[in-house]
Amino acid sequence: MEIDAKAPVASVYIDEYCEDTHDQAYATLITQAEAQNKDILAADYDAQRTVLKDTYLECTDAYEAWVESKYDSEINVPAFYQQLFDNYDDRSTAQDIKKAKLLDAYVLKPLSINAQGVYQPMVGKATMLASVQYQARNHQSSVNQPIYLDLKNGNIYLWADNFAMFNSELLDDKLGIKWRNKWLKLAIDDGTLPKGFGSELIKSHFAALDATFDAAPISQFDYVAPNTLASLSPKLPAHQLPAMLASNQVIRRVQSAESYEQFYQDYMRIVYERMSQRYPELVKESAADEASDTNARKFTSKALAQQILAMIKSDIDSDVDSGSETIEETMAEAKEKTAESAMLSNAETQELYGFDKRGQLKWQHLRSELPSETTSNNMVIDVLQQYSAVSAKNMAFPNLPSDVQVPNASNSIDVREYGSELMQYYRDGNGTAMGKRCLVSCQWLKRSWVRLLE
Repeated sequence: MEIDAKAPVASVYIDEYCEDTHDQAYATLITQAEAQNKDILAADYDAQRTVLKDTYLECTDAYEAWVESKYDSEINVPAFYQQLFDNYDDRSTAQDIKKAKLLDAYVLKPLSINAQGVYQPMVGKATMLASVQYQARNHQSSVNQPIYLDLKNGNIYLWADNFAMFNSELLDDKLGIKWRNKWLKLAIDDGTLPKGFGSELIKSHFAALDATFDAAPISQFDYVAPNTLASLSPKLPAHQLPAMLASNQVIRRVQSAESYEQFYQDYMRIVYERMSQRYPELVKESAADEASDTNARKFTSKALAQQILAMIKSDIDSDVDSGSETIEETMAEAKEKTAESAMLSNAETQELYGFDKRGQLKWQHLRSELPSETTSNNMVIDVLQQYSAVSAKNMAFPNLPSDVQVPNASNSIDVREYGSELMQYYRDGNGTAMGKRCLVSCQWLKRSWVRLLE
């Protein structure tokens, strides 16, 4: 007897499965009897009650045998229950499915995220106005978050108003209105990175994209008539279609989950190879720091870059090592990932590229399918990026005053300096009750604050 990998189980805990399954089945039988105006103990239900009892006893015996089989390989478990209990942690409950449906109906469907901005790599500038909207029948709200990237100096600026109230309530009771009409400055490069690191990273990014696209099989690409975009299945979001339908030519690329994962691995490998060749000291020093566990404790831009490169290297090595496993290891791993592979088999990534009559790229649409562990349908995410010429007349942040369109020393708060002041404020015995509790009782959080803010 086969078990449906998507079918929900009765209980969260495996040791309660048999009892909960029996109770639910018995409750269903009671409801059936009440609908017929009969007593559950009537002779009409003797056979059904017996089946429920026998099934329960069979289940409990199988579970006890399954537990004992972990210590005694000679104990046999019925195949049905062996499959059920072996993969129990991967199964969802009816409550999980209900929560997933509620999440989809009340959070995901009413929620949309938009962003627009200007990217000027030659002058080291990028802006983004991110907007989050929630539109339900009786609730409509929107939050905008201006973001300014100073790529030349390695700084990121976030508009402080969106964080001021929470910070004042939770941590800084003396903040007042000091953050009004201000930017928060986050220094990505604190001066410890090698010269030209950011520029080389951007070059590596584009070089990796070029190489991976050149290596992509032609079979993944095809032409799509613009007037057929509205009929694609699953349907494209209605609010995104107008910009896409105005195209003269549309190219589509479809990748399976496995193909997209390989595309990502190749991209990261090229980035790592270029960066490690250009800055070998980051790779060597990172390995030395891991061995000595000294400099790796310091929170600097250089240390962060070292850790990121080390993580990429580890990911690449694990992918390569998987090809040299023994047959037994490969079979064991394949058995463990059966359920995951089943979910990924139908997942796809679709990219659409829209061009005007001059052959210039006007927009890019990315559709990703994320496997759902609680429902039979995958979660679909649609991202549309539109490209247009930069106009000096258009303000990057229309809702902000003209004197704060570009962050500077007078209209921004340096997070590192502010953090040091806030820490001293707490050392002097001040601060909010929540902040004090965190700093006193959560030692791991306190250490993180010290690394980040000092």
